[in-house]
Amino acid sequence: MEGTTARIIKSFRKHKLGVFGLVVLAVLYLVILFAGFIAPYDFTQSHRNFVYAPSSKIRFVDENGKWRGPFICAMKKSRDPVTYQVVFAEDTSSVVPIKLFVRGEEYKVWGLLKTNLHLFGVEELPDRAMLLLFGADRFGRDLFSRVVVGGQVSMTVGLLGTFLSVFIGAIVGSLSGYYGGWVDVLIQRFIELLRSFPRIPLWLALAVTLPPSWPSTWVYFGIVTVLSLIGWMGVARVMRGMALSLREKEFVLAARVTGVPSMKIITRHLIPNTLSYLIVVSTLSIPGMILGESAISFLGLGIKEPMTSWGLLLKQAQSLSELESHPWLMIPGIFIMIAVLSYNFVGDALRDAVDPYRTVDKV
Repeated sequence: MEGTTARIIKSFRKHKLGVFGLVVLAVLYLVILFAGFIAPYDFTQSHRNFVYAPSSKIRFVDENGKWRGPFICAMKKSRDPVTYQVVFAEDTSSVVPIKLFVRGEEYKVWGLLKTNLHLFGVEELPDRAMLLLFGADRFGRDLFSRVVVGGQVSMTVGLLGTFLSVFIGAIVGSLSGYYGGWVDVLIQRFIELLRSFPRIPLWLALAVTLPPSWPSTWVYFGIVTVLSLIGWMGVARVMRGMALSLREKEFVLAARVTGVPSMKIITRHLIPNTLSYLIVVSTLSIPGMILGESAISFLGLGIKEPMTSWGLLLKQAQSLSELESHPWLMIPGIFIMIAVLSYNFVGDALRDAVDPYRTVDKV
């Protein structure tokens, strides 16, 4: 076992894209773990003076050429005489330094402890200057803070949804392959019926069943359940084939002869012998879960305010006029792409490392 584990780790390390994806995912999960601390502002707090404000320009040298360390300038609002749109301009005479470990808006650490300590920010009043790394939305909320906090939903939905779907698929597929006969026929026809429906309309149909009066936390777990109820079918089909092969092995036949219950054989012998496949398919399934949640929330049937997710943030960038005027609203989509690609890289690397008959390409 130790030799197999060492071989898998060694093979995984040779896959450069896989290692890169793992590092990116580690950084993303570290950020969302301490989202409130890293976000400079409360993700629900509106700032009227910064509605649709662009990203802050971080400077190190003032207008006189003097080194001052990282700072931003206060913003002045004016109205374009042609388009009548609000335009923001820097007031270079008002320098606002960026500091580490500043006191700002209150938040709860993991929903338990209240504090107002942030990793970085500015100590000026919000009506004078705000550190907007990704700009602000239509309510003057800091988009960077919303992206960081929204990652908590988007990244954990993928993990929980995949865990449930793989668990359901492993049990159902093992039952189908182990028992065979009418049980196998019934389960497989049911899977084929579900797979015949287009995935996105089926997602939306199930999402509509979530009561609109539910609080945000309930909606979150409802979305996880919806995604899980659709994602297990592919795992079940593969597990059925593996169970058909494993049920004829000597250790399974010996267990049946000695009177071991069928469910114990499935949970103690069949499923543990398919763990390598389940780990790989889990890693490759998480991107689909993230995209599923993003699609449902983007269409307005998923996560609701005040909770946020990357898909819900993208909903603000639906129109071309909105994108033309405020292109920074597309930034949450970049994070979705980064997370999906990273999981795909890790999944490909794991698949190559677990299968001893595959040759790992040195990417």
